[in-house]
Amino acid sequence: MKVLLTHTPRMREQYYGPRALAELEAMAEVILHQQEQPLTPEGLVAAAAEADLIIADRLTTGPAEIFPRLPRLSAFLRCAVDIRNIDTAAAGRAGVLVTHASPGFVASVTELALGFLVDLSRGISRASADYHAGRMPEVRMGRQLSGSRIGIIGYGAIGRNLAQLAAQLGMEVLVSDPYASIEAPHVRQVSFETLLASADYVVCLAVATEATENLIDAAALARMKRDAVFINLSRGNLVDEAALASALTEGRIAGAAMDVGRATDQMPSPGLARLPNVIATPHIGGLTPPAIEAQAFDTVRQVRAILAGEVPPGAVNAESWSRRPQGAQAPA
Repeated sequence: MKVLLTHTPRMREQYYGPRALAELEAMAEVILHQQEQPLTPEGLVAAAAEADLIIADRLTTGPAEIFPRLPRLSAFLRCAVDIRNIDTAAAGRAGVLVTHASPGFVASVTELALGFLVDLSRGISRASADYHAGRMPEVRMGRQLSGSRIGIIGYGAIGRNLAQLAAQLGMEVLVSDPYASIEAPHVRQVSFETLLASADYVVCLAVATEATENLIDAAALARMKRDAVFINLSRGNLVDEAALASALTEGRIAGAAMDVGRATDQMPSPGLARLPNVIATPHIGGLTPPAIEAQAFDTVRQVRAILAGEVPPGAVNAESWSRRPQGAQAPA
């Protein structure tokens, strides 16, 4: 059994780790990508020519044209949750299984959300930047989280975790999610429009789909209060960035914080990140050792299941999986 791990050396250090790699090497012959740049589709075909499985970082795409050119390939395992840049339909037509990792980053991203809430409320980044530049920071009145109103868009695992912690901090918690039925006593479920108009902090945690493309557009931003702030920890394509930039520069909302955007590797766009009322981090929400190891070990468990002839957790097109790898046990 041969497995291609597409992570660059730096990405292996940050997003896979030696413990998961050692367990993977105990089960299979691992082909490591040794270049500093992510694999292009053409490079992926060359690197995976002898591979039974590909474990892909989030920058390595799986376009339709690669699957017919890799006749030995049995499965394309994504070491992340987002598989939007993998053509799962084309993989299925070729008999190739596609999987994703579970969201092991819930606690990590929630903690970053709390950091954004505090920083936006008390001007920590702004004051620190002034001090570092040798300037005396302007002394401004802050906002207390306790007694304020947070609006969470999307009630998935991170949304639920953030809602609980925000309630414990004394915040009033509003949630908008048309796919959830919420009965938690510390949460009030409201419409999207009501949330935007009522919240002091609007936190975007909705899933990125075609339906949520530019969910936060000019109309949505116009509903927000002038002293409200916007936080995005989901994906950049949920936001109309030109509309957000206008709202921020014209003072129609008070500020924003973002860990994601439309730049490479889902990072905040530099044009937005440089605005003075914006706090931006380079897509580090899930970059903590427990979060990264959780996803790396997910792929290890998936490989172990495939070797045992089983459909692994995280499979998204199991009904189309016809290319079983050589050396795998026959399914029971």
